[in-house]
Amino acid sequence: MSFDYYARLERGDLSGVSDAVLEALARALRLDEAERQHLFDLAKAASVPASRLRPAKPPVTRVRPAVLSILEGMTCTPAYVRNARMDLLAANNLCLALYDGVLTRDLLPFNLARFVFLDPYAEVFFVDWDTIAQDTVGSLRNQAGRDPSDRGLRYLIGELVTRNDGFAASWARQDVRLHRTSRKRLGNRVVGEIELTGDALELAGDGLTIIAYSVEPGSQAEDQLKLLAAWSATAETSNTEPAAGEPQA
Repeated sequence: MSFDYYARLERGDLSGVSDAVLEALARALRLDEAERQHLFDLAKAASVPASRLRPAKPPVTRVRPAVLSILEGMTCTPAYVRNARMDLLAANNLCLALYDGVLTRDLLPFNLARFVFLDPYAEVFFVDWDTIAQDTVGSLRNQAGRDPSDRGLRYLIGELVTRNDGFAASWARQDVRLHRTSRKRLGNRVVGEIELTGDALELAGDGLTIIAYSVEPGSQAEDQLKLLAAWSATAETSNTEPAAGEPQA
């Protein structure tokens, strides 16, 4: 690979670059899986003339009934469904209880990236906010490379860049990340600080992802989650009971 050719690649001109060259470049730069995928996504986008780019598909905003049934069936596992723009579209009861003070059914869809960077309470709710913030930026950049024609995603990124200096600085570093599994510590108002593992389960045919939280068996977090489930069930029952003087079915 000549110096001039490499310089052209560094300037972002990836049009016509073969997969073999990209693989060699990824190995030489010791790119991780997320960075390698981002490189190939950018090269793929650069190889398609602007006139032939297909319009971006509208973001998925509805969840199939079958997926909702799966979500509600996860009674011991907090879980939500999100699209590629980090819009939370549905969440089960235990997840709503876990995100107490942040998320309600009335707020859905709810954009997680906006919450992380534009709501001061995010730094209270996410105990390790700095890590969550970097993961969010990396995930958005990965999606932007995967679908550069998504105007809504570009608008979201532009909004965050202009409204939050921290996001702007992080975005300029051009980090990319794959969101598959991570440890999270959340500050819940009912059970206090709780540590969970979040796993991403992709629904490729739907363009959606289920994020499911689990805890270590026998841990304090397991006891906290059981307490939260009991509290959620009690709260839901009290909300459905008829008020005094109301006729009962």
